[in-house]
Amino acid sequence: MKFLKYLSVLSTLAMIFVLVGGALVTKTESGMGCGANWPFCYGAWSMEMLIELSHRIVSSGAGLLVLLLSIISWKKIGHIRETKFLAFVSIFFLVAQGLIGAAAVLWSQSDFILALHFGISLISFAAVLLLTLLIFEVDQKFDADSLIISSSFRKQFVWLTIYIMVVVYTGALVRHMDSSLACTSWPFCDGGQPLSLDYHLGQWVHMGHRVLAGIAFVWTWVIFFKIRRHYRNSRVMKQGWGIATTFITIQVMLGALVIFTTGNLFIALLHALFITLFFGLLCYYLLLSYRSIKKTLKK
Repeated sequence: MKFLKYLSVLSTLAMIFVLVGGALVTKTESGMGCGANWPFCYGAWSMEMLIELSHRIVSSGAGLLVLLLSIISWKKIGHIRETKFLAFVSIFFLVAQGLIGAAAVLWSQSDFILALHFGISLISFAAVLLLTLLIFEVDQKFDADSLIISSSFRKQFVWLTIYIMVVVYTGALVRHMDSSLACTSWPFCDGGQPLSLDYHLGQWVHMGHRVLAGIAFVWTWVIFFKIRRHYRNSRVMKQGWGIATTFITIQVMLGALVIFTTGNLFIALLHALFITLFFGLLCYYLLLSYRSIKKTLKK
């Protein structure tokens, strides 16, 4: 089990690098750094080639790690109900994001299709993260067996997860349409109204993402205060959702800083990182919600 723990942590970190690396490729417009070639890389050496090639190498390494993690988890902790499902999802969506990436290189794809890439990678990351938590849970290192989440909170977590996927898609669309600076002020576009018929497509996409992200921010904080009231004695609910709320708060602040710093690359990558961490933690609450349903049915 010790090896499996190390492997799970390494796989989770590798998936984070895949996600942030994908954002780096998009932000630096390095998607064609290797030319119209996949999986091999041809052309003159350049920064774009280095970024794209590095992303391919990291993604390939992550794929091998996740495959190994899935196989060993299936064998070692396959008796845990969620293990086989998560193992399948982690591999399936990792392969899917790789195929979409390959298709983007070999054949021209619209920005609306390319924006799916980040969200698909995010699902694979969440599955790997949950597998890691299951592995650490075996020897009671990460235990929440006594927790029962009420039906109202379960619905909130499910709908928020679906909603966050929409927010993530619009954020990826902003990057692929090169609309990160379509609006040069914050929170409104160029000091005007939140939404205007005078906006061009890039501004509509940009402001649409801001509005959706703002709703997610408020929604997360509302759940935070409800949890503080209903789960005063639960560390998993109080502290865990407190961390999730911190993640999305930082993520929103970083989104504003992207504008104030006129698209600073490091801040933009942190922006992608924190929504990744938030989504992973949110999926953990989906897992807890699923277990709560099972516990309720047994009573």
